[in-house]
Amino acid sequence: MDQDRHYAKIESNRFGVAVDHMRTKRLTSLNEWGWGDWFEQRAGCKPTESIGRVAAVDRDQLLLVDQEGPFRAKLAGSFLHRHHRSHELPCVGDWVSLDKQAGDDFGVVHAVLERRTSLCRKSAGNGIEYQIIAANLDYVVIVQSCHFDFNLKRLERYLVMVMEGGAEPYILLTKTDLVDPVVLHAQLAEIGFAGIAAPILTVSNLTRDGVDDLEGLLLPGKTYCFVGSSGVGKSTLINHLLGREMLDTKTVSRTGEGRHTTVRRELIRLDGGALVIDSPGMRELGILGAEAGIGSRYSDISAVSSRCRYRDCSHTGEPGCAVLEVLSSGELSREHFENYRKIKKESEFHEMSHAEKRRKDRDFGRYIKSVKKDLRED
Repeated sequence: MDQDRHYAKIESNRFGVAVDHMRTKRLTSLNEWGWGDWFEQRAGCKPTESIGRVAAVDRDQLLLVDQEGPFRAKLAGSFLHRHHRSHELPCVGDWVSLDKQAGDDFGVVHAVLERRTSLCRKSAGNGIEYQIIAANLDYVVIVQSCHFDFNLKRLERYLVMVMEGGAEPYILLTKTDLVDPVVLHAQLAEIGFAGIAAPILTVSNLTRDGVDDLEGLLLPGKTYCFVGSSGVGKSTLINHLLGREMLDTKTVSRTGEGRHTTVRRELIRLDGGALVIDSPGMRELGILGAEAGIGSRYSDISAVSSRCRYRDCSHTGEPGCAVLEVLSSGELSREHFENYRKIKKESEFHEMSHAEKRRKDRDFGRYIKSVKKDLRED
């Protein structure tokens, strides 16, 4: 353990500013970090273990918080031996059980507690795996810039991801000072026409119009994750909420398009008690196994399809297709429907690929075991 503490001190600046901020926020209860009855009933920790929440992850090091403040930790070797997939490892927002003595500044994590909600996507690139963005979120704030970033199809993808994970979505349109009010009105109308019922807020980081409305929605002890493309103003907005320039932000270009800023997700507690996670911009939003999220986001299409003559109707030309009827009448937006079909096909394809990969992994594991058994018998 002494060696671990020494290692933690050497690595102290890896979490630098976040640790300094948290040290001014010493609390008296885990509830102020988002703990509650749901976790209490499912914790199942040993009497000798304590509880902490993951505030940041940096390669092999974790920054955790509890009622005593921030501290660093690493994963136990036994945990790493049992868990190999990325979505099984701790992420920002997770609750973990660990060995840590009172007043100590370093811990060893033995388990990740069950996640109440999560935000995940297909891992970037060609890999077919889940990537957990953050866990145990109450709300996800989907941020788009009115000026250059507004994209309804991408917004619907985010909504599918949020609803699949069980959190509640908010939509936040930023940089309203850079567009004509007519443009903003048209964007709001487009969202409404798509049947999106999530609450919508509009803000300007320059004039601060709408910031007070956002602050009024941030409740103590609740966790909010801000997601969106790079440069839409997430970090700048959180800086405003913090009242200080804590997060690493860069200037905005002359076009109003922000430059990439946040490089690591971090859980931060605001003065009012709300917990926020700033997330790096995501260029890829691959959907994997999100049937529930698709059903929730496109509940209007699901409701209509229940009236189709055939249960397995593909809505491409079958007789008695209720979806095609409402498309023909104009009651349903064709763009909205095509986006639904694209996301559904993508999710199903990735899910089949993921299942096939898991099957091959299991077969390979059995092969290795059989080879080892034969070697022992020889």
